[in-house]
Amino acid sequence: MSVLRQVIDAFWSPDIWLPPNTQWSDLEPNEQVQYTDHRHLFYPLPMAVVVLLIRYLLEKYCFSPFGISLGIKSSKPKRVQSNDVLEETFARNSKWNHKEVVGLAKRLDWTERQVERWLRLRRAQGKPSTLIKFCESSWRCFYYTFSFHYGLVFLWNKPWLWNIDYCWIGYPHQGVTRDTWWYYMMSLSFYWALAVSQFFDVKRKDFWQMFVHHICTICLLSFSWICNFHRIGTLVLLTHDCGDIFLECAKMAKYAKYQKLCDFISVVFIVVWLVTRIGLFPFWILYSTSVDAPEVVNQMFPAYYIFNGLLFLLLGLHLYWTHLILRIAYLSWNSGKMDGDIRSSSSDEITLDDDSNTKIDDINGALPNGTI
Repeated sequence: MSVLRQVIDAFWSPDIWLPPNTQWSDLEPNEQVQYTDHRHLFYPLPMAVVVLLIRYLLEKYCFSPFGISLGIKSSKPKRVQSNDVLEETFARNSKWNHKEVVGLAKRLDWTERQVERWLRLRRAQGKPSTLIKFCESSWRCFYYTFSFHYGLVFLWNKPWLWNIDYCWIGYPHQGVTRDTWWYYMMSLSFYWALAVSQFFDVKRKDFWQMFVHHICTICLLSFSWICNFHRIGTLVLLTHDCGDIFLECAKMAKYAKYQKLCDFISVVFIVVWLVTRIGLFPFWILYSTSVDAPEVVNQMFPAYYIFNGLLFLLLGLHLYWTHLILRIAYLSWNSGKMDGDIRSSSSDEITLDDDSNTKIDDINGALPNGTI
């Protein structure tokens, strides 16, 4: 037990988590100031279960009926004819070239067209229905709309929204208000739920990038909470939630086959994304954490560098997604419509045809599912 106690004491050393000459006792709650409490980070775990339950109820009783009323079908793709040879080949590789198709056709005494049709139906067989994807996007749109407006309303009267220097003035002796507490707990519970549900939701090409994104977001929120960086944390959340609203709305419009509405919202999303993720985030928030913070706080500490490193990791993911967004937007512009998931397409959505010309088979809307 003594060894375990030493490990715990070393982990929670104020030399790691707090500025020099600051002890945990200095941040104990009192009648004047209510500081953040690292033990509260356990609350989002049971809250995530509640979030998953709310999502289930909304999808079943609200989003699904709404999608059906828009004419979205819930039927699954037609099942293919059972064939052991083709199934065995498909299990090894789901993408067949022309030579493999010809060989299988001769082996089975089928035509090449029959083999290609079997492959097309077999690929589609594992994909979720359009209604399921519509419900997923509706849920995320609902949450991001709620989260963004909640954050905007309570931050409106906070000085650090209008002057970011107040994120560091007086640090670390900055109390946490009840509305900030709820903002953090709700966000953490949502991302914990998203990290779990991602393994059961629609599989997308950027699955692991999104998983890293969710874990990075959870670590960022947790780090900022422990180190009392909650003020800058609220600004990060606010700037990220905004764009995701338009992303999910564009997907919903695409699933409902409102193509012109999808195109319009996609353009709005791209503009908002570039302004918030590539503009405000690096040049307002990261500039403040990297340049202003060391000047105001004077002496930084290990946890600060970890926190700032995670922010730069998040920026790296944004740049990766921006590349995808602009690439799909360019291809879609040439084809005359937004014809692909601008951020994270479902697996096999972006393919190469026999002539090696890029084509977009099924657009989900406009771009990363979720986000800080």
